[in-house]
Amino acid sequence: MSQPSVKTRVAFQGERGAFSEEAAVKLLGEEIQLVPRPTFESLFVAINEDAADYVLAPVENSLAGSVHRSYDLLLESSLHISAEVIIPIRHHLIACAGASFDEIKTVESHPVALAQCERFFAAHPQLQRIATEDTAGSVAKVVERGDPTRAAIAGIRAAKIYGGAVLRENLEDHAENYTRFVLLTSSTSVDSGADKLSLVMKLPHKSGALHRALQPFADRGIDLLKIESRPIKGRPWEYHFYLDLQASTNDEKVIKALAELGERAAEVRVLGCYQAGSR
Repeated sequence: MSQPSVKTRVAFQGERGAFSEEAAVKLLGEEIQLVPRPTFESLFVAINEDAADYVLAPVENSLAGSVHRSYDLLLESSLHISAEVIIPIRHHLIACAGASFDEIKTVESHPVALAQCERFFAAHPQLQRIATEDTAGSVAKVVERGDPTRAAIAGIRAAKIYGGAVLRENLEDHAENYTRFVLLTSSTSVDSGADKLSLVMKLPHKSGALHRALQPFADRGIDLLKIESRPIKGRPWEYHFYLDLQASTNDEKVIKALAELGERAAEVRVLGCYQAGSR
């Protein structure tokens, strides 16, 4: 008798139906075992607790910017980036079955989702906004309550999972609204198709330190895709610098650039080398 196949377990922050779940399915397919985690803190320890094989975390939204909690927790962990995926963010107004738009008095969702629908709320000033922890969780509560005066803003996946009625579609202010997620693992292996490199560095307090740190990449024509600083906890006015580069550690010139950087920076840690996602 054949043994049942073991599904890959992927943890994400939020309730079933969250945008993170949508991203996990886009990246790895429907056959995975989805593992919802209530907080970012619980998400980043899911592998250590043997609750998941991978962690999927949001790191950047094209409108709201970086998800700083993810960056901070990634640095505190020993996890590595093995892949990334980008999904469009489409916000819908979702209520319980049988509700109509004219009945709605309050709309709840994550603060970022509410803020990305300003034009909708400006056009309907009678609607009261309620900030919650989670887009999909808001839909679950609205449907469970069965109150036709309450609605939530979330993705279409949440409406399908919880049986919500979509009253309005595509509420987002900007159509070019995307979120980038990274797949995290305890493995350090690099795929042959990897073309993006993420690292974090700490620099000495010297004039021109950042320029010197970036010079090895500029000299070799390696494209810097993103740079961002984050304060170091407990050390006021000191910072970590996060870099994304169009590069692969399978490339000899990248290896040499990293070696030079190691001589110029106080600390360097490669967070991952992986294949860049596409919209």
